[in-house]
Amino acid sequence: MKKSVGVILCALVGLTFFVCSVATADAFELGARGYYWFPTFKSDLRVDNGIVGTEVDAKDTLGVGNEDFPSVEAFAGIGKHHWSIMYTSVDYSGSTTLSQTLIFRGRQYTAGTDVATDIEFTMLDLEYQFDILNLENLPAGFSIGAIGKIKYLDGEAKLNAPSLGFDEKETFQIPLPMVGLGAHVGILADILEARAKITGMSYSGNTIYEGLADVSWTPLPFIDLHGGYKIIKLDVDESGIYLNSEFSGPYLALTVGF
Repeated sequence: MKKSVGVILCALVGLTFFVCSVATADAFELGARGYYWFPTFKSDLRVDNGIVGTEVDAKDTLGVGNEDFPSVEAFAGIGKHHWSIMYTSVDYSGSTTLSQTLIFRGRQYTAGTDVATDIEFTMLDLEYQFDILNLENLPAGFSIGAIGKIKYLDGEAKLNAPSLGFDEKETFQIPLPMVGLGAHVGILADILEARAKITGMSYSGNTIYEGLADVSWTPLPFIDLHGGYKIIKLDVDESGIYLNSEFSGPYLALTVGF
């Protein structure tokens, strides 16, 4: 997990250097955005280790519940080019008495055993958008752009059963390339605006898509308040771990930028 911090710092330094080195007479933007997301969580999990594990519902079988969590994003833009990096830390946990026998990372956890589950990971999103159409100079501006993105997941899944002497853990690092579209609409000059993004990719049996839409209000110069909805659908089978997860729900956000 510590590797993600180094990756984030390097990416932020690289983004800042690139923006500063190529800035010209073109108008540019620079800022940061903080999110707080309230998603409903659904996930099927399987962990292999030489033998195929049991696919289980994290909520119903392992007692893992919903959690809310923040994200932080830095962004920059020059003319039609826009870059951003977003960091999200996700931590789900739960405890229950197993209603069925299951295999997790080669270990057999028998029905009736008390277990504790942890599923935690960081998401690092590196995104570039190029405006295909930009009419932002109009009173009610509009733009639409093509997006290229990499979502990097770095995390672990743990299942602990003290009575059996089991404390199994599987780590994973998964880079997921994505493409999509983004749109921005100025509803009321520079006071009320709307935006939407959708990205996704399917390859080698893995599928991921992500979408968000929000409306923002600018009560003060350089300050935007957002209310929106976000969904992530993730279906990956990599490095001995299988995740079929969906996160969806409303969020609030605050942007400081110029």
